[in-house]
Amino acid sequence: MSDVELCYLSANEAMTRFTDHSLSPVELMQALITRSEQVEPHINAFTETYFEDALQQAKAAEARYQQGSQRPLEGIPLAVKDEFKLADRRRTSASLVYQDRVDDENDVIIQRLLDAGAIAHAKTTTPEFCLLGSCHSRLWGITHNPWNLDITPGGSSGGSGAALAAGTTTIATGTDIGGSIRIPAALCGVVGYKAPYGRNPELPVSNLDSYSHSGPMARNVNDIAIMQNQISGIHNQDIASLRESVVIDTAIPSNLDGCKIAWSMDLGFMEVDRSVRDNTLAALELLRSLGASVDEVDIGWDESIIDAVHHHWAHGWAASMDSLLETNRDDLCDYTIWFLENARKSTPQDYLNSIETAVRMYNRFGPLMDDYDIFICPTLMTTGVPNNSTWPKNEIEINGEIRVVSEEHWSATFPFNMLSRCPVMSMPSGLAANGVPTGIQFVARTFDDQSVFSAALAYEQAFVKPLYQLDPRITSGD
Repeated sequence: MSDVELCYLSANEAMTRFTDHSLSPVELMQALITRSEQVEPHINAFTETYFEDALQQAKAAEARYQQGSQRPLEGIPLAVKDEFKLADRRRTSASLVYQDRVDDENDVIIQRLLDAGAIAHAKTTTPEFCLLGSCHSRLWGITHNPWNLDITPGGSSGGSGAALAAGTTTIATGTDIGGSIRIPAALCGVVGYKAPYGRNPELPVSNLDSYSHSGPMARNVNDIAIMQNQISGIHNQDIASLRESVVIDTAIPSNLDGCKIAWSMDLGFMEVDRSVRDNTLAALELLRSLGASVDEVDIGWDESIIDAVHHHWAHGWAASMDSLLETNRDDLCDYTIWFLENARKSTPQDYLNSIETAVRMYNRFGPLMDDYDIFICPTLMTTGVPNNSTWPKNEIEINGEIRVVSEEHWSATFPFNMLSRCPVMSMPSGLAANGVPTGIQFVARTFDDQSVFSAALAYEQAFVKPLYQLDPRITSGD
């Protein structure tokens, strides 16, 4: 097996080989380091790397396998989104304001992954304060999509998605307040999971924002499940964390007989690119061939939900940064300044209206899902998003024409932050005309994690050419 092939091993495959001693954690880490040196100048997915320390930890992991004392993720390379605390490492939030900030503790899900044996070898890029569905900042520059360097890898967990696609990490972490795990998962051809609110603990104060989620990213569903089983569960600093313990079963269903799937292409109001439409329809046909019943439905949503999500963000996310307009304005990115100034226009009544909008959305969606196991829609409506896409208006390409629209007009992720207790998985669905992956979302009833995983596992098994098995020439920059 070549070094590049090692870089695209799943965590499960790598640990199987660690256990039978046909591969060493040191060999895998060294292959990823070499790969990073080759592709990082073209991709720019990492803020900083810890390769020397990671190699030492890989040697310790090798010893554990020799002793038979390995942990559930022993020796697996982990790329940590810059937004997470990692002890004794910088957490810049992609901002000049915090470029020298160093944390003295780990965020809870990072601690749980490290305790399970994962090795943090790098931190990954984000836009400033995770504010975009693309990935660029004054501090870290532009992160590029390994499939097409002119296109964004998505955001805000763009560095994590790009690193997975480029073969420079085995697993990664992301955060998601409007789609920041699922957007880069779709654009990079990998898998991202937004668990139900409360399933994965967070530290205050973001833990009390029901739109806010932390979770796993990987190149296949089984690796997502391995991570999810480690990071979920109650935490004594997160009052919102759920006492119920859910262990994901990774057995692949032989078929989807009896599974009832509802789907919508445009959520009632979005323009959909032809490539996205064709790939989504093909994915639905694949699910039908596995035995599922597949029905198109009208969920009755409209553009008012875009204003609603912005008003929610204004009264939490934006408010937490508002003072920077006075203290550090010259250090901020233009899109941050716009976001904060626009948020100041939102009123308490607007916030109440946003809550009422979410209620209306679920009044339609909840009863609908009484009759279905899974809801499917595209993750994104187009792949034509430039790598410098920004607030307030995006110039994106849909159906061969440039549209100037807000970010929420091309992303179908944010509605399921509003319906935050619904679990959602973004899965690859094919390639678009510009060579960039497209994705679909698997959504289940509230807190029904297992249904999402079972359907996604069956779909993945039947998907003949998984996109995460990249041709290395795509990501080499050659």
